[in-house]
Amino acid sequence: MRTMADVARRAGVSVATVSHVLNATRPVRPATRDAVLRAIEELGYIHNSLARSLVTSRTRSVGLAVSAISNPYFTEILQGVEAEALATGYGLLIADPHDDPAHELSVVRMLHERRVDGVIIAPSAEPSALLDYLGRAAVPAVFLDRLVDESDQPAYDQVCAEGAAPVRELVEHLASLGHRRIAMVAGLAGLSTTTERIEGYRKGLRAAGLPYDPELLAHGNSASEGARYATERLLSGSGRPTALIAANNAMTIGALQALRDAGLRIPEDIALVSFDDFEWADLFSPSLTAVRQPSREIGRVALRMLLDRLDAPERAARTVRLPCAVVHRTSCGCPPGAGAVGAAGVADVPAVSP
Repeated sequence: MRTMADVARRAGVSVATVSHVLNATRPVRPATRDAVLRAIEELGYIHNSLARSLVTSRTRSVGLAVSAISNPYFTEILQGVEAEALATGYGLLIADPHDDPAHELSVVRMLHERRVDGVIIAPSAEPSALLDYLGRAAVPAVFLDRLVDESDQPAYDQVCAEGAAPVRELVEHLASLGHRRIAMVAGLAGLSTTTERIEGYRKGLRAAGLPYDPELLAHGNSASEGARYATERLLSGSGRPTALIAANNAMTIGALQALRDAGLRIPEDIALVSFDDFEWADLFSPSLTAVRQPSREIGRVALRMLLDRLDAPERAARTVRLPCAVVHRTSCGCPPGAGAVGAAGVADVPAVSP
């Protein structure tokens, strides 16, 4: 069986250098790192990470609990976490909590039992049981996308996009185009993202001098089918909206279905804008005006924050908010070629270790 010493001799470096390359414990010059990796491949050396974990009590693996299977937005976040994990020599175990509090607790407990060094979680709307478990078991954790209410809990590191300011910008933009009845299909009640986006909606109405009408706000429960029903309800009211904001990408699909079923043209009969940009938003006809979130950067920062927590367990908890961008296309009524990208929700972002 090949050993680390064999790899060191083949690469012309010390055993310590080979260890640093394999375990990402210290920066190594790119040329040296390439020589070590080439020697590993030539010799067929297999690194015994299990033996190392028994010595260090670290497995160099992290758990990720997000609904990535059902939500393309979380898929992009997953890609950001995975890329940063790979760059830092960590493995990734993934579980889907299905936005269900009981299942969320089950999958996080499962990840913990597999001895991950820490977990990254997009929490459900009712994470109290999860927070209790994390606190009792002393599991290092970072929350992403959705913030948790920590009034009765220890503080946790968290990272998310700005939520209120981009929606306010959407409302003000629609009002500047002459819309006076601007409706919103909001997400699942209890999620911080839902609360913040509704806050931005109401602030945008106030800034535009428009009254808040509760009949123009409906919850689509963060899902396509729920948004379809919510949009149908909004359209059946006494005063039909002339513009609609869908508060995430899945709900945009449901809203589009309801508008199509009602025979309404976008933007001639009703303007439509979305929180969450689609990779294929330019392919819609008309193309979709949307808030673009820094999804992959959220994932990258979450992984980096977790590693910082593992290295310094006593450090103060941080909440990082990343700015979004509003991408102006034609579904809001803007002319073709208006696809300017403007920053929205620029935040004072605390430094995160590179």
